[in-house]
Amino acid sequence: MLGPVESIIIEFKGNRFRGEIVPELRQAVERGIIRIMDLAFVKKDPAGNVDAFELYQLDDEEAAVFQPLGEEIDGFFSKEDLQTVSSALENDSSAALVLFEHVWAARLREAIANANGRLIAEARIPPDVLDEALNALAKTAK
Repeated sequence: MLGPVESIIIEFKGNRFRGEIVPELRQAVERGIIRIMDLAFVKKDPAGNVDAFELYQLDDEEAAVFQPLGEEIDGFFSKEDLQTVSSALENDSSAALVLFEHVWAARLREAIANANGRLIAEARIPPDVLDEALNALAKTAK
C-alpha cells in the first residue's frame, strides 16, 4: 500500500545545482518519512534557452550530490511536465522537480484500516493560509 504521492517544484536563481536541499531530503528518506520516486531538473539560461533532464542524465559530479537519496528514482516526470515547468521559470534560473511518497502516511493508512476505520476527508493547507492563521492566533493570545 502506497502513501500519498506528492510533487514539488523548487525554483533557484542561477543555473547550478549544488545540492543544498539534499541533506534535508536525505534525512527524511533515512527516517522513513518519504521515499523519493523521481527527481528531475530544468535550467533556463539568461537568453531563455531551456535544458531539462532527469537525474540519470546529470554529469557524474552533479549527480553525486543527489545519489544519497536512494536508488528507486525513476522517470515519472514526462517531457511535457518538464516543458510546463520551464515555461514558468524566469530566465537565468533553474528548478528541481521532486516526486515523493509520504511513507509515514502509508503506515498510518494501514493502521486505520486494521482498526476498521476509514479516511473520510483529506486536505492540504497552503503555507500562506497556515501562516496567516498562526499569525491571527498569536495576536489573539496576547
